[in-house]
Amino acid sequence: MTALPYFRSDGAEGDPPLILGTSLGTSLAAWDALVPGLARGRRVVRWDLPGHGGSPASLVGEGATVADLADLVLALADHLGVRRFDYAGISLGGAVGLHLAVHHPERVGLLGVVCSSARFGEPSGWRDRAELARAKGVEAVAGGAPGRWFTAGFVGTPVAQAALRDLLATDSAGYAACCDAIATYDLRSELSRITAPTLVVAGREDAATPPAHARELTDGIDGSTLVELAGAAHLAAIERPAAVLAALQGHFSAQEAKDDGARYTAGMTVRRQVLGDAHVDQAVERTTAFTAEFQDFITRYAWGEIWTRPGLDRRTRSCITLTALVAHGHLDELAMHVRAALRNGLTADDIKEVLLQTAVYCGVPAANAAFATAQRVLADVDPSN
Repeated sequence: MTALPYFRSDGAEGDPPLILGTSLGTSLAAWDALVPGLARGRRVVRWDLPGHGGSPASLVGEGATVADLADLVLALADHLGVRRFDYAGISLGGAVGLHLAVHHPERVGLLGVVCSSARFGEPSGWRDRAELARAKGVEAVAGGAPGRWFTAGFVGTPVAQAALRDLLATDSAGYAACCDAIATYDLRSELSRITAPTLVVAGREDAATPPAHARELTDGIDGSTLVELAGAAHLAAIERPAAVLAALQGHFSAQEAKDDGARYTAGMTVRRQVLGDAHVDQAVERTTAFTAEFQDFITRYAWGEIWTRPGLDRRTRSCITLTALVAHGHLDELAMHVRAALRNGLTADDIKEVLLQTAVYCGVPAANAAFATAQRVLADVDPSN
């Protein structure tokens, strides 16, 4: 029996499975901020790379390949009794997902790839890093990680420092074996074989896998979707968790709306994710015989058909929605969607830019009222705004 990587499971066992993979030098803690959202309606299973977190380095040896890492995922899925699963991975974890989608398409449903690539640069650099890690330990290769992983303004935060401590705790043999795997990995000629609906997320300040790598993936994978995040470097899931979560939730929800019943279920899920449970619960409680059909309509149509479509990510949909509400002067709805925009990964600065744009195309009086409304909401959420 194949040895299993360390894993952690969240959500109900009977829910659709979503397996999450991590990047070189990080543990499954890289997904901590996203799991509560992803586990709503899904069984989320996170696994650690060999020598990382709780996984022993002995899972693979020197000269390991990405195919070896993919076999660990398949063994884990078999152990859990899961035949087909959705998958999302960061960097090397994303490469594992891409390999699975190429070579085991019958196992992968939907695919999410975060700050990853079809090839991570010249093999010689990775072989040199593996040799250095084996000779002198992970400490010898950790010096450049902060600048690769995070933007300058984020690297000193407690969350970033915790990730760097994870790196220093990584077993050098396991780290080196993963470098070996990266050195021989090259899927550029095989991307067209991927049939799983695929989302690619890129950090615009990612020097390790720049946005050009993400565009190469989406150019090669038919029907795939690309989301680029401002203010994010290589570990975007740690630095911009709300934005990555919104992108992944939109992608994984998009395939669910196939009939009226499924559209309603998918719509209610997305409606809660975007507007929050408290707001939706109040709307449901206020439903009467007179408004019931309207509530059903907006849940199925607005949320189950439009907000779940894969063509635009949720951040973009929030920007468009804010603009439309400003243009028509719907300030109560605007306040609600300012809160929704924050859940969808926009920052206060992003919302400011949207409202500045509306001043040009919707008129200064409309934008003035919108700024006042948004300011009240932002101050309520965070008094420092």
